[in-house]
Amino acid sequence: MPAGMLIDTTKCILCLRCENECHSFYGLPNKRLEGTDDAPELDAYHYVVLQAHEVATPTGRRTIGVSKRCLHCFSPACASVCPVAALHKTKEGPVVWDEGRCIGCRYCQNACPFDIPKFEWDVAWPKIQKCIFCHEKRLLQGKIPVCAEVCPTQAIRFGERADMIALAHQRISESPEKYFNHVYGEEEVGGTLKLYIGAVDMRQLGFPSEVEPEMYPEYTHEFLSKIPVEIASLALFLGGAYLFRSRREAALAKQNHDTEKRG
Repeated sequence: MPAGMLIDTTKCILCLRCENECHSFYGLPNKRLEGTDDAPELDAYHYVVLQAHEVATPTGRRTIGVSKRCLHCFSPACASVCPVAALHKTKEGPVVWDEGRCIGCRYCQNACPFDIPKFEWDVAWPKIQKCIFCHEKRLLQGKIPVCAEVCPTQAIRFGERADMIALAHQRISESPEKYFNHVYGEEEVGGTLKLYIGAVDMRQLGFPSEVEPEMYPEYTHEFLSKIPVEIASLALFLGGAYLFRSRREAALAKQNHDTEKRG
């Protein structure tokens, strides 16, 4: 079963530990601590951002904290439009990015319904950046993501996705006066690994208002058909150049190895 994460916004106390620990673990600049941005948005240097929203709830107006990050779709639109498979879904579930394959076309940015992949605009060799679910550094080591580990109120829970869905519905059924009756991510875009519940509709907390329940790669052909032919051709050319370079480097490495053996 794929991994899953349940984020319960009713339990968030806006302590920022999820955001700060993510920055520290991945060595990212922290705009809040540096005093340059009190309310950052998701960008190339923020895999996780804790946002505060003042909204009307059944018990009155209140400030709700919501930890934003990549939702890791079951069938990710970002990966479906990547011409060189730089973004791909792992067998464990998380959607990750391969720096060695990326050609910088940024199709993934346009395709994502949640506006998640971000591009480094201020460096010579830019990357696509986003939450990778601590896949290589934590999940493959049998550890839970750092944000879930440090959350003091268990607003962030980690486990098998099916168990997280069951927990979400249990909380809603046990406290219907406390929760909006919907598990965000259970069906959106065909399902995501990150799930959200709370006192209000997640669309009041900055989530997109028009998200289809169907898997978005079904719309990939329509998306690609709207991209200018010249750009698509360039992507294919760069992808071919990458494959040619990779095969050439492999051939040279084999040739050098054979030469050393003969020597």
